[in-house]
Amino acid sequence: MGKRALAERLHGLAGFSDPDIELEQYPTPPDLAAHLLHLADLQGDIAGRSVLDLGTGTGMLALAAACRAPTRVLGLERDADALATARENERAVEPETPVDWVRGDATRAPLPEDSVSTVVTNPPFGARTGNEGADRAFLETAASVSSVSYSIHNAGSQSFVESFAADEGGEVTHAFAAAFEVPRLYEHHEREREEIDVELFRIAWD
Repeated sequence: MGKRALAERLHGLAGFSDPDIELEQYPTPPDLAAHLLHLADLQGDIAGRSVLDLGTGTGMLALAAACRAPTRVLGLERDADALATARENERAVEPETPVDWVRGDATRAPLPEDSVSTVVTNPPFGARTGNEGADRAFLETAASVSSVSYSIHNAGSQSFVESFAADEGGEVTHAFAAAFEVPRLYEHHEREREEIDVELFRIAWD
């Protein structure tokens, strides 16, 4: 399945019914999810591999991965309502590989070390005051449980991600610029939709 076909398959899925600003809950745009998983598949990190979506939310990245012939997909999320929506979205997508939805904290993942091949994640960017560096905890989990990860971060994060990866014995092997469409979800949003610049990183963990 090509990138465009995957994006079309993901369009129209349900988002957060009651998004929590404290968790920085923003739905991953289907075009961006398809782009990330297409890149990961080209690197041989999806098909035939076990994949974990950390902080899966409504399941966008997990379901995109499940359409790319992995051996197993896990979607880990602490919000029960979001997980319920993810299950509904799975029924809509009908991926070839079923997703195991697990309720749990992505920063304290109930998984043993090196338990999955690949992590995909759209972590909180830590843009809110008092929540700075929130994406660091997701990277810590990725370093612990996987051999490679793909993550989405605010534009300008490359030096932080590279430094963190090096400290954990990993290496950023690929970095991509992308656009992230944010719908109007919270009171402080003034526009119906806004596009922000983000960066995608592939990190190989030792």
